[in-house]
Parts: sequence; C-alpha cells; structure tokens
Amino acid sequence: MYVQELEPVAGSLGLSALVAALPLVIVLVLLGGVRMKAHLAGLTGLLAAVLVAWLAYGMPLDQTASSAVQGAVFGIFPILWIVVNALWVYRMTVRTRHFDILRRSFGRLSDDPRIQALVVAFCFGALLEALAGFGAPVAICSVMLVALGFDPVRAAVVSLVANTAPVAFGAMGTPVVTLAQVTGLPLDDVASVVGRQTPLLALVVPLLLVALADGRRGLRETWVPALACGVAFAVAQFVAANYVSAQLADIGAALLGAGALVAVPQARRPAAEPVRAAVLTGVRSEELDERDPRREIVRAYAPYALIVAVFSVAQIPAVKDWLAKATQTYDWPFLDVADPEGNPVGGNVFSLPVVSTGGTLVLFAGLATAVVLGVHARVAVREWLATVHELRFAILTVTSVLALAYVMNLSGQAATIGHFVAAAGAGLAFLSPVLGWFGVAVSGSDTSANALFGALQVTAARESGLSPELLAAANSSGGVLGKMISPQNLTIACAAVGLAGREGDLLRKVLPWSLGLLLVMCLIVVGQSTPVLGWMLP
Repeated sequence: MYVQELEPVAGSLGLSALVAALPLVIVLVLLGGVRMKAHLAGLTGLLAAVLVAWLAYGMPLDQTASSAVQGAVFGIFPILWIVVNALWVYRMTVRTRHFDILRRSFGRLSDDPRIQALVVAFCFGALLEALAGFGAPVAICSVMLVALGFDPVRAAVVSLVANTAPVAFGAMGTPVVTLAQVTGLPLDDVASVVGRQTPLLALVVPLLLVALADGRRGLRETWVPALACGVAFAVAQFVAANYVSAQLADIGAALLGAGALVAVPQARRPAAEPVRAAVLTGVRSEELDERDPRREIVRAYAPYALIVAVFSVAQIPAVKDWLAKATQTYDWPFLDVADPEGNPVGGNVFSLPVVSTGGTLVLFAGLATAVVLGVHARVAVREWLATVHELRFAILTVTSVLALAYVMNLSGQAATIGHFVAAAGAGLAFLSPVLGWFGVAVSGSDTSANALFGALQVTAARESGLSPELLAAANSSGGVLGKMISPQNLTIACAAVGLAGREGDLLRKVLPWSLGLLLVMCLIVVGQSTPVLGWMLP
C-alpha cells in the first residue's frame, strides 16, 4: 500500500506545495510562453507529474503508471465519449446541410453580429453545454460564428469566454452531482449555493461578449439586449438550481435567455453597415440569404430537441434507476493507495457507467438523428470515425492532462497544494475559487476539478469555521472560469476554426478575462463568507 504524504519535501508544506505545483506551471508556461502545441505540453506536464510523484513523493512507479492509465481511461470514457458523440451529431447535420439551415435560422433572428454572438455563443452554447459539455459548445459555436462572417480568432475567443456561466450545471448537472458525491454534502444544498454564485457571472458575460465583438461601441449600443439576456439567464438558473432540478438548470436558462434577447426590440434592429464591416472581418457565407421550407427548419432543430428529450426521459426516476443497473465497478489493477490517515482512496475503484453516462445518451439521440435526417447507416458510421480522426490531437491532449491530474491526485500532490491553500486561514474564502480554477485549467473539466479538490475544500472549511457548502460551491464556481484557458478547450477551439497550433495565441487573449472574472468570483465568495453577502446563502 502506498500512503500519501503531505510534506515529503524537507518536511515543509510550503516547499512540498511548490514542488507539487511544478506540473501545472510547466503546462501553462509551455502553452502561453513557449507556444508549444497543447498535446505536447500535456505530455510534458504528465512526465513532470510522474517524476514528482516518484522522486519527491516516493510513489512506486507501477502505481504511478497505473494512476496515469486510469486518468487516461477516464479522459476517454466518459469525457471524450460525450465530446465525440456530440460532435458526431453535429457532423451529420453538416453532412445533410441541416446545420446551414439552423445557422440561417439564427442569422434571421438579427442581422446585428453582436446580437448573433449572444444568440449563438451564449444562448445556444449554454444549451449545448447543458446537453453535452466537455468542449462541444466551443467547437460548434466557433464554427457557426465563422460561417456568419466572424474572424476565426474572434469567433474562438467569443465562444471560449461565453462558455463560463453554464459550465457548473453542464452535461445535465454532472459537475455539481460529482461535487455532492465526493463531499458527502446533499446535492440540493451544493446546487443551491452554486446557483447563487454562477448566475452573477451570467449578468456580466453577455456584456463582455458584445464588448469583445465590437469594443466600446458594441457595449454602448447593445447593452440593453445583452443585459436582458443575462438577467433572464441568471434568474432561470437561480430558480432551477434552487427549486426545480440542477440537471435542468442550464436548459431552462438557455431557453429563457434566448427568449428575452429576441423579445427586446433593439435586438431586432438592422445593424449599421460600419458595424457589420468592423465586426464581420471574415467571409460571410452567401448561403445565409437562402429561404428554407418550414419542414426542413423543423428537421434542423430536431437533433437538439432529440437530445433534450432523451436526457429528460433519462431523468425519470424509474428510467434512471434502470440505466444505473448497467454501471460496472472494478478494483483498478496495480493501485493500492491510502490517504495520509491510512484510509483507502476512491481511486482504487473505477466505475464504468456504460449506459447512464451522457455520451451514451447522446449516442442514442445521434442514432435517432440519423433516422430523422435520413443519414444512411454506412454514412453515419463513416462520420463517427471521421469525428474521432478530427479530434485525434484533442484526444491526446485530454488523455494526457487527465492522466496528469490523476497522478497528482493519487500521489498526494493535489492534497499538498490544497492543504497549503487551506493554511491561508482567513484568506481561504478568497483562495477557494482559485483552487477550482487551477483544477479546471489543468483538467479542462469542472467535474474533474470537483472530484480533485471538493472533499479537500470541505475539510478546510470545517477546520477554519467556514461553511462547507460555500467552499465546495466556490470550487465549482471558480472552476468554470478556468475552462476558457484549459489546454483541451483551446485545442478544440483551434481545431474547429482552422487555427491548429495557435493555442498559445488564444491563451494570451482569453487569460486576462479568465483572471478578471476569477477575481470577481473570489470577491463574491469572500462577501458570502461574511455578513456583507452572507444573506445570499440559503
């Protein structure tokens, strides 16, 4: 048995945390400073994590390798399983040209590119995040914005920044469900607090998006519809998270936000030609002016309606229990790890939710989509294989970074960093979202960051006298702001808009916004830990 040690370097928590953070620092420096491709940066970071685990923490090489393999497997299933199947559905709509019909439908809602950015990246992106998550919203929304005439870099940046507010409740609430599982806190309690933090981001992000699209002029001329969209989204997310269902929070928020946006008269006014010339610096597809039969428009929306229907049916208690019976649980080979108190860690056991996982549900919806859109079985299989080939470097990035995260978690590196942060005492409320931010920046997944640091946040909260629900929620809410700088999200965005190899360029553009919004979230959590904003908590 390997027993984790919190202070392996000279018996110092500070020095040990400094060494443990090396893999994270290396990945971010290689991406942003050296401009190394994301999959190479991920593999280099993984090597660093393995060396730190072996040389500094004394974890046997066979257990270190086994933990890396488990992380890679988790990266493939369920994470990439969701991404591949969601993008497969998208590829079938492209193949049958129904994606063009959907794009034209969005384009007819408003000819103002700043409003189009809100409709596509914020509202439709939130719906995709609610249903699939894990990179699919960034990929699909980036492509749609490029087709509308956005410059590829601007389209990618807008899509990355928009993919924040819905992340904590994405993939049918997977992050908050995971957070509740690893912390032992009731799901309703955790979701309720998250639902009183991330809606505040929803008030800001639409305003930020119109500013990214058209600078100060965009903010000055379109702040009313942007604010209406943000308020409606925030209210729906708050109500659903607190009083309805965490799994349905983003679906309701996306639909209500879109409804509020198009209801504002200003959003439907034609944009001035100088605005269009300034924002649409790319090539606008001439097909946007075509008129489509109503029947084909319905078929274009059908894939997403099918995903909503499949996931909704899967939430019915009887169906949910039936699907859960297919979950397989295994003792992971060559892995026997205990925490510093000598208790076996959860990583020794691996669960495989074959049918109930989001990726399988999206697969079912994809099969139904193939029937509705008239895609031949042979063509559907070919498109699925083409999706895997298209994502090959993203797959390598995700698996290497998840392997890195698991090595750090199971060797004790993550616990060392977390305890060092927890030692901040009164500053813990401020640093709590930062820990989640780091977790998502590395793993690309709010779910993974919650699994990594959720229990630690609760332990630190109880030791310092703070609310466990507050710090657990802060881990998830802070984590959503690390999504835009995660290596795999950057890779997916670059691949979608034809900027392969330019992940570092995108990182430098979105990092200031990620840090700025993180500071806002840190101040919110600090306020909620005191009487200043403590009234916001349930």
